[in-house]
Amino acid sequence: MVDVRDDRVIVKKSNTGRTIAIFAILALAIVGLLFATGFWSADVKGGDLPEVSVDGGALPKVDVDSKEVVVGTKKEEIEVPTVGVKDNGGE
Repeated sequence: MVDVRDDRVIVKKSNTGRTIAIFAILALAIVGLLFATGFWSADVKGGDLPEVSVDGGALPKVDVDSKEVVVGTKKEEIEVPTVGVKDNGGE
């Protein structure tokens, strides 16, 4: 922006570009540090999809290993304490 006052030209500069550049360099330095220390890794390996077979109109068969849930009931006696209320001097 240019401002003209009393035969003087005053040029006002914005520091927005410098601020963006500092943040970009700082972000790149942090990412580089994370890769250098092994916190992040870019080790990309090819993977295999699981085998899924589908017959026309049927749901796919997928091998799933899940935990077994056992549900049951049993009778048990629990001793419950007796709780009393004491009057604070009132009758």
